[in-house]
Amino acid sequence: MTTFKGQMYINVIITAGGISSRFGNRNKLLEKIHGKEVIKYTVEAFEKAGVDEIIVCANPAIIEDLKKILGCRIIEGGTTRQESVFNGLKAAECDYVLIHDAARPMVAVDLIKQAMEEVKVKKALTAATKTVDTIKEVENGKIIRTIDRANLYNTQTPQAFEYKLIKAAHQKLVGQNFTDDAGMLEALGVDVYIINGSPQNIKLTTPEDLEFAKMYLADC
Repeated sequence: MTTFKGQMYINVIITAGGISSRFGNRNKLLEKIHGKEVIKYTVEAFEKAGVDEIIVCANPAIIEDLKKILGCRIIEGGTTRQESVFNGLKAAECDYVLIHDAARPMVAVDLIKQAMEEVKVKKALTAATKTVDTIKEVENGKIIRTIDRANLYNTQTPQAFEYKLIKAAHQKLVGQNFTDDAGMLEALGVDVYIINGSPQNIKLTTPEDLEFAKMYLADC
């Protein structure tokens, strides 16, 4: 995409291609919290942050449901997260792109805005939180060693990239199964930076996580 009068276009790809296996027979993204679907909270955060286009890469089984509740662009995701993101990258060009898990509805608008600004300088970044627990390496149920946590971080989304940089990485690494887009650039020797994430910005994985989300999203 060509910039217009100096404007830089920033899109977001929201990955919604999972099958929610730990939620039984229902898709967690369609679960309602205070009368609103999980994925709607996620999309609304990026709308408030002012991204130029929102592209949801969805599991085909829920596309029709999403069309009824979302006003953004919805496309079919792939069989892996990597394929879903690549589909999103091919769907619309921009200058910079954010990538976010649909199952993280508690992402703060301020965090999104920070990513949108800092990516213009850093080119590749991810939200992350400092690891506070002691980490053990285990084999066959036995602790092998304790890992120094001083430099350890837990990765979150959004992640943000210069569009041509992350698209080139996906083209080069097509067919593999990376679960983290920052990891793709790391594998290619590209520097990736962090911005401070939030303990509230969890990925909803189990039904118990929904209870936490209900408390946090009570006023949203």
